[in-house]
Amino acid sequence: MSASTVTGNELELRFEEYRVELQAHCYRMLGSPFEAQDAVQDVFIRAWRAYEKFEGRSSLRSWLYRIATNVCLDMLRSGERRARPIDLGPASEPVAASLNELPETTWLEPVPDAMVVAADGDPADTAVARESVRLAFVAALQHLPPRQRATLILCEVLQWKASEVAELLETSVASVNSALQRARATIASSPRAPAANELDDPDRELLVRYVRAFEAYDMSALTELIHEDATQSMPPYDLWLAGRDDVFAWWTGPGIGCKNSRGLPTMSANGCPAFGQYKPSPAGGYEPWALQVVELRDGKISDITFFLNAETLFPLFGLPPRLDG
Repeated sequence: MSASTVTGNELELRFEEYRVELQAHCYRMLGSPFEAQDAVQDVFIRAWRAYEKFEGRSSLRSWLYRIATNVCLDMLRSGERRARPIDLGPASEPVAASLNELPETTWLEPVPDAMVVAADGDPADTAVARESVRLAFVAALQHLPPRQRATLILCEVLQWKASEVAELLETSVASVNSALQRARATIASSPRAPAANELDDPDRELLVRYVRAFEAYDMSALTELIHEDATQSMPPYDLWLAGRDDVFAWWTGPGIGCKNSRGLPTMSANGCPAFGQYKPSPAGGYEPWALQVVELRDGKISDITFFLNAETLFPLFGLPPRLDG
């Protein structure tokens, strides 16, 4: 079908077929679901304006990925990179003095699986998509210069040929292979998360028990559910804790305000279970506090991230603005 014979509605529908995977690509590049959504809107605007010049020498999908990569590279020219607390320094002591907010740091943000993983995709492709948006992997990508980041994603995640990446980045195949080698070395040295496997019945039971125990603030029950070497972080604070003992020391010390919270399961985030945490409100009921993203390993919880920007994240994850008493 030539450019001249495609109607506006047909073109919009064709673009829309690729929205989810393009959002995943932009999220890997940018580390923010909100920036990824903005980037994809820009991609569609650029593609719409340039469609008459699209000669069909590549597939529409490849052409859109080329535009998306360039949009992201443009957005990354500021030089900022997104990070997790664990990327910034050693573990903290579980004391109030460790709670330092870093407003100058741009934090890695979680993304709903539904936004970056096709619901009806091939199971093998779905597994790759979920693995490639894990927090640890996306955080590791942020350590790479933008063009290295694009090279690794295009070659390793999307399985593009080096010659295709070289054409997109307007460089040589040798430069692509060199950038890929350096990027692989950086990723290999980064902390790795457990594989993003589908939850089985024991995992689901574990998560139900965790929410109940957290709501009850039952440290004995939580001890059975959380690994001894578990970690916790709370962006936008730089504090992160290493070890269940320190996590519990925080929960029963400076973090005691979380007692009597309520947890509401929501859609998965970055291939992991997620919960909306609501703290008791002085006005009655419960108010949004944090999106908890938990990682599992060998039948227990190995990491808990409390993303405290509830005002922006709760609507993204379909969580209500408050809970009644």
